[in-house]
Amino acid sequence: MTDVYAMSHKILIVDDDAHIREVLSFALGKAGMETSEAGDGEAALAAIERASPDLVVLDINMPRMDGLEVCRRLRGQQGTGGDLPILFLSSRDDEIDRVVGLELGADDYVVKPFSPREVVARVSAILKRGGRALAAAGSSGPVGHNRLRLDPDAWEAEWAGTPVPVTVTEFQLLLLLASLPSKVFTRDAIIDRLHGPGFAVTDRTIDSHIRNVRHKFASLGGTDLIETRAGVGYRIGRCLGEPG
Repeated sequence: MTDVYAMSHKILIVDDDAHIREVLSFALGKAGMETSEAGDGEAALAAIERASPDLVVLDINMPRMDGLEVCRRLRGQQGTGGDLPILFLSSRDDEIDRVVGLELGADDYVVKPFSPREVVARVSAILKRGGRALAAAGSSGPVGHNRLRLDPDAWEAEWAGTPVPVTVTEFQLLLLLASLPSKVFTRDAIIDRLHGPGFAVTDRTIDSHIRNVRHKFASLGGTDLIETRAGVGYRIGRCLGEPG
């Protein structure tokens, strides 16, 4: 069955293996998404600039420019690529690549060999997180917590009035925590709120997103953005710019 929500979304598939691109293009197209393809990292950057896709399925191991470098360049720029959702494709033996990919700002990853249905499910989950996070937060308006401000309508995060570039997943994570400032969320609870119950995401993925967003705000003095409760999980910090 075609997912009505997915029908307006454009997905860029980047892999140097033409067969993989063909398989994923068919599976995502069958799910109602519009797809385009690129065979290497340089072509991917050009396609992103030209077509502004809603999400990129990005292979890590490619000649000329690998997926990690593509992600690094996208996350280092403002505008089109700074918050573009990225789903990495990674070889089974490249555990370190998957970890580095998440630390660079990828939203999720799938390990090769994979089922096309799993890729479709992961892509759909990333695209739908916004609505799920807003429903969990119980608000569609701006959320403020001391120096932190989140605007769900504009998908913008600010610290003391200064915009902070965050990925889709990082924004949704912050929105969840800031909307319930007294609540400590376990990693499993965060996964359930952002992805849906039963979705296969590791604790390491959540920890990587937490580490990334802390780093971005710390550069502006937001050292107390997120509080760790040892053995339990995470909650929003004081957000006053004081050591946490």
